[in-house]
Amino acid sequence: MADIAPATVFLVGAGPGDPDLLTIKAARLIASADVIVHDGLVSAEILALASPDADLISVAKQRSRHSMPQEAINALIVELAREQRKVVRLKGGDPFIFGRGGEEAAACRAAGVPVEIVPGISAAMGAAAQAQLPLTHRQASSAVSFVAGQCKGLSQQDWSGLAGKGRTLVIYMGVATAADIADKLIADGVSPSIPVAVLENGARADMRSLRTLLADLGDMVQREQVKSPALIVVGEVAAHAIAQDVLTGWSQEFGSEIGS
Repeated sequence: MADIAPATVFLVGAGPGDPDLLTIKAARLIASADVIVHDGLVSAEILALASPDADLISVAKQRSRHSMPQEAINALIVELAREQRKVVRLKGGDPFIFGRGGEEAAACRAAGVPVEIVPGISAAMGAAAQAQLPLTHRQASSAVSFVAGQCKGLSQQDWSGLAGKGRTLVIYMGVATAADIADKLIADGVSPSIPVAVLENGARADMRSLRTLLADLGDMVQREQVKSPALIVVGEVAAHAIAQDVLTGWSQEFGSEIGS
């Protein structure tokens, strides 16, 4: 008797949280899936689009605490596909931007399981759009870089050239290390008075858009009790955001001193 071919695994981007920002293909796959293996950042509103008969399996990750190791997630989606179930691996934002989608796709291919990638609106794009913060701007920035802020050995990371005049730096997972990030950038030559925006709960009803200067970043995150998920945007484009200015003496010229 011939082996039954495994079903396809769909690695689907759920976007930043607003179900209206799902792609049509993502919404269709969510509604028709037999099983959805989802991250903790996928909103309840998006999960509500699943069939009542679908199994929902959370593999939520938090800083320094994972409900399931990545290797176990890889094995789970492969096993489910081999059971001929229609598997949607649902990820916040886009699967290939800090979503470990590359690792999961490689695991599927190595196991002989077909895999398809369905891109989503990234957290950076969704949060920036709601804050009306342009990541590029003819007068402010012609380059954008995305980095992870919780990587090991932060002080040894080479971020030279990623932030400064004419450039935008978007930092994912940087809330817990915000003060160290500011120190690192300033040590690498970035002006302490460059604008910074912190976008908390991007593209959701409870989103907060806060703005300060780089030298005040760590203090502001503590002062405002910023919680993950949140993005840090460093660059002159931050001055264009619709934001609550939480820094005394904020100036469009970016030269104001940190207020008390």
